[in-house]
Amino acid sequence: MDSSGLPFPVTHNKLSLDIKGNKTDIVICSYEDHFLVIATQIGSMGTILHARKEEGMSIHSTFSVNVIFGKRDEPMLVACARQLIEHISARGTSKQLLLSLGLKDHSMETLKGVVSAVVENRLW
Repeated sequence: MDSSGLPFPVTHNKLSLDIKGNKTDIVICSYEDHFLVIATQIGSMGTILHARKEEGMSIHSTFSVNVIFGKRDEPMLVACARQLIEHISARGTSKQLLLSLGLKDHSMETLKGVVSAVVENRLW
């Protein structure tokens, strides 16, 4: 049994909204070292991406985004993860991002809607 006093379940936000006519459910969770964001229009997890800020001596921030599972040929999904990790980093946290996108539509408009909803309801 863990007696560390950390809250469980983890801090989270849940919301549902309409993006381009599709019901979109979003869950944002804040763990000790990661943020988990799940956005789905299909009722299950979709492509899973991992994003983090590269630590280094460079003046300009560098970010790394990798597809863990799912569609590897969708640059817009990678762009969505990159935008979110940039928002996270800009708030001064070094937490990494695990992002699941189960979307019916991978258009720029849909992904902008997801990013906007997550940023408006952020836990960072």
